[in-house]
Amino acid sequence: MKKEFFNYTFIIVGCALMAFGVVGFLSPNSIAMGGTGGLAIIFNSLFKISIGILFAIINIPLLLVSIKYLGKYFAIKSTIAILLISAFIDTLSHFVSLEPLSNEPLLATLYGGVFVGAGIGFIFKGGGSAGGGTIIARIITSKTSLKTGTVILILDSIVVVATGFVFNNVELALWSMISIFITTKMVDVILTGRPNGRIVHISSPNNLEAIGLLINEKIGVNGTLIKGNNLSLTQEKHMIFVTVPINRLSTLRQLIRTEDTSAKMIVMDASEMLGTKFLN
Repeated sequence: MKKEFFNYTFIIVGCALMAFGVVGFLSPNSIAMGGTGGLAIIFNSLFKISIGILFAIINIPLLLVSIKYLGKYFAIKSTIAILLISAFIDTLSHFVSLEPLSNEPLLATLYGGVFVGAGIGFIFKGGGSAGGGTIIARIITSKTSLKTGTVILILDSIVVVATGFVFNNVELALWSMISIFITTKMVDVILTGRPNGRIVHISSPNNLEAIGLLINEKIGVNGTLIKGNNLSLTQEKHMIFVTVPINRLSTLRQLIRTEDTSAKMIVMDASEMLGTKFLN
């Protein structure tokens, strides 16, 4: 019960943020977001119907179809999210009469993308969907060999091209591309966070036990020492797997260069870390 309360709280907050981004930044500057939200902004300029109503009209039929492919539970949460987004958008537009917070395309693109992306991220975190591209993509991928990311990219590209044609302005299409990119990145930030660490693999033909002890002593992190062979099975190799805070990465690099000149060090981003013992 407590978990569901938090899930719906995430969805409500996400819907409010997304609506704020659309009304406060994107729509007044004719900058489209990706998916059906972008289509709603485009159709609003053509038919002068409110964006909230258009957003619901476009998405509700998709949700009804999606029940078969995505399940009733997901469809119910997504329906609630779509109705809330529509209500928040029209409330901010017509009842609160929120004025555009910026008429500068760059600021509108950046902040609009951030708010919309944060909103979608919270909706996803609550187990729902903001409709549109995600639903269409899941339906298409269930029937074809196309990947979800490919379908979403195609749909967003259609929205960008349509923006350029409808508003007769190539620059608006380019701003829309940037907005979609920022939205995508912001969704990733909300879902996976921004861990302050890097994954490091250290391999060497030499014994790395001493280096492992130095890493623990001088950098203050623990890792895993793996013993194995090279691919041809002709040479024994050791590897250390460790997660290191960014501010200690240069110290680790210098330590490896000093202690073992034959060692190889690979550094990778850690997009998500669970648990409390990764970074000490």
